[in-house]
Amino acid sequence: MPLMLTPEQVRQFESEGYLVVEDVLDPAVLDAVKAEFAALLDDLYAGWQAEGRVPPAEGRDFWQKLLVAYQAGCDWFQPMDISLPGGEIAPDTPFHFGPAVFDMLTAPRLLDMVEDLIGPELTSNPIQHVRLKPPATALHADEVRAHITATDWHQDRAVAHEGADKTRMVTVWLAVGDATVENGCLQVVPGKPRMYPHCPQKQTAIAPGFLDEEAALPLPVRAGGAVLFHPLTPHASLVNRSAAFRWSFDIRFNVTGQSTGREHFPSFVARSRAAPETELRDWQAWKAMWEATRARLALKPHIPIHRWQADSPVCA
Repeated sequence: MPLMLTPEQVRQFESEGYLVVEDVLDPAVLDAVKAEFAALLDDLYAGWQAEGRVPPAEGRDFWQKLLVAYQAGCDWFQPMDISLPGGEIAPDTPFHFGPAVFDMLTAPRLLDMVEDLIGPELTSNPIQHVRLKPPATALHADEVRAHITATDWHQDRAVAHEGADKTRMVTVWLAVGDATVENGCLQVVPGKPRMYPHCPQKQTAIAPGFLDEEAALPLPVRAGGAVLFHPLTPHASLVNRSAAFRWSFDIRFNVTGQSTGREHFPSFVARSRAAPETELRDWQAWKAMWEATRARLALKPHIPIHRWQADSPVCA
């Protein structure tokens, strides 16, 4: 099969644990995602307006409605997220699974790139999120959610269950708009070190004193581009010091048949050269998988999404 990544890019990923690749997503894919989320926000905003929680939408664009809703205390993150939450799950916990997002997750160039790194049998991992980050100046003083404010230093392998510690996995961070140092792009500490202990405090983050943050490297990327990193690569986001939102998705792929690290959430085969008939090609089936999972988990005791305890000695 033709390669999307050069041998030099593959070597960089394997030695440094990260890679920035521009022009991964076609502009038409991005436009469809933007339109899908704009329609979703219109519906959410109309409901909040009917409840008297926000002013009329007239004259406000997507970003203005998002900011007004945030300032009014209206939760748009979970209804817009492409996952169930890590906390308690109810029968009506909202989420978003639509055709444009599914097309993004299964875009051929995206899968080509991941295939170059971990092979042709690819499962779409259920640890995935939308990130719509307001300017830091607009955040509530007590805002700590990683999907809304700056993300603390962590490793993706650490925020999954131990069963995936040997899984071959790649995180793909997709920029919907330009990600810059000013608006809070990702930063990494290059290399693939051991697993660091983490502490579930404000966010689940690498325990104090274990990481050389002076070695951090910011990774700006244009809209439609991607940052890829190994599950042991320490990473965080910078603070959004711009006057605008920063929009990205982070998704993951692992070798089919290996643990996803979040087995209680659904995964699907995104690509299989050996058995293409096993690939999921229906976004409605994808959505139905998550709806069935929500219904099942809402009836069961909460399942923690990672292994760390706040009372660990390294967290004192």
